[in-house]
Amino acid sequence: MGRPSGTRPGSGSARRGGWTGSPSGTWYSTSRTPRSTSGSSAASSTPPTTAWTVTSSPAGEIIWRCAGPAEAEERAFTYAELLAEVGKLANALKDLGVGKGGVVGVFLPMIPEVAIAMLACARIGAVHNVVFGGFFPHSMIERMQVSGAKVLLIADGARRKGKTSPVKPAVDDMLADAPTVEKVVVVQATSAECGMREGRDLWYHDVIAAADETCPAEVLDAEDPMFILYTSGSTSKPKGVLHSTGGYLTGVVWTTQLAFDLRPDTDVFWCTADVGWVTGHSYLVYGPLGAGCTTVMFEGSPDYPDKDVLWDIAERYGVTIFYTAPTLIRGAAKWGVEYPQRHDLSALRLLGTVGEPINPAAWAWFHHVIGGGRCPVVDTWWQTETGHILIAPLPGVTATMPGSATLPAAGYLGGHRRRAGQRTRAGPGQPGHQAAVAGHAAHPVR
Repeated sequence: MGRPSGTRPGSGSARRGGWTGSPSGTWYSTSRTPRSTSGSSAASSTPPTTAWTVTSSPAGEIIWRCAGPAEAEERAFTYAELLAEVGKLANALKDLGVGKGGVVGVFLPMIPEVAIAMLACARIGAVHNVVFGGFFPHSMIERMQVSGAKVLLIADGARRKGKTSPVKPAVDDMLADAPTVEKVVVVQATSAECGMREGRDLWYHDVIAAADETCPAEVLDAEDPMFILYTSGSTSKPKGVLHSTGGYLTGVVWTTQLAFDLRPDTDVFWCTADVGWVTGHSYLVYGPLGAGCTTVMFEGSPDYPDKDVLWDIAERYGVTIFYTAPTLIRGAAKWGVEYPQRHDLSALRLLGTVGEPINPAAWAWFHHVIGGGRCPVVDTWWQTETGHILIAPLPGVTATMPGSATLPAAGYLGGHRRRAGQRTRAGPGQPGHQAAVAGHAAHPVR
């Protein structure tokens, strides 16, 4: 079948609906979910960016905005609508021969389908291997080889700052090096021209159109594998990390609630990380959704179409928790205060940082300019290997210091290794406890 015409599936306008009560189900179970409130697709004259939200409210929506310079397109999903999309892809994957323990490669830009693919795999017990969409295809193919992926989800093309670049043709040239990949499912993200190989390549919209939206969740042991994610390789060769189901989900939901003082009835949570990294896995998809919270996802550059795009999105969707990297904060500070000052950021109540130590000057700018001096800054320390936050202050409880992640999260003891290999440990109230955990930049906590 050919490409679809018209707008993508989905409904709703760019508004945020309030909760009418606690969610009656969660995305990864077969429990009941709130009823869907359908709407209609709506064009927008706002600057072309890409953002979407997921909310447990029957009136809430996923909002996705096209990044192209000539048009704006939106899609909206409630939790129930998201569950239906996940169910369809989960059934489609089973029809393609993917079962419990099978590996599915995901090489997609920051579009809703990347999260839907992750959740669909989790629902049937398949192992997803998401690769950062900005990598060159040969890096992705290497990860598919090692993991033994059977099905690969890719996009026809990708957008950046209003320009489109082809993705599938470059992947096609290298698929011979990944002999385990039997099927390639292609998401029409840009309408870029690409060839389709008979018997191997399938359009995403075709496979889900033929699938039932009801897919019972697979019963899994806590230690059953959930996903493979490769480290960035910035300090050594990329390492594949395998996270299991029960412990990982418990950790990310618990730390989402704890570290960010989560109030799921009212909070709008925005983690700016790409889903291709562990921060996006844990605090864009699994943590906020598992906790029943509204979550925001953004595709694009922080300076396109203008340097205030982040603050425009924060104001537009009433973001209350903003979790980002010090690199982005330093870039925004360099651009100047005039960009955030264009927008009402009064809905923000908590700020978070992740990915690297934050220097005191960037911390102060973040706290005073973005947070208005009223929002706690939660500096978090963790790794791909841990899957969730290990060190962070409790907002409003722990005394903070710019540049320090402060104390271990509940249930953890901090410590560090000396060069000779001897491990020192310091518990609460013992000498050296704060010194060990506050110096995480120089002494990674094990």
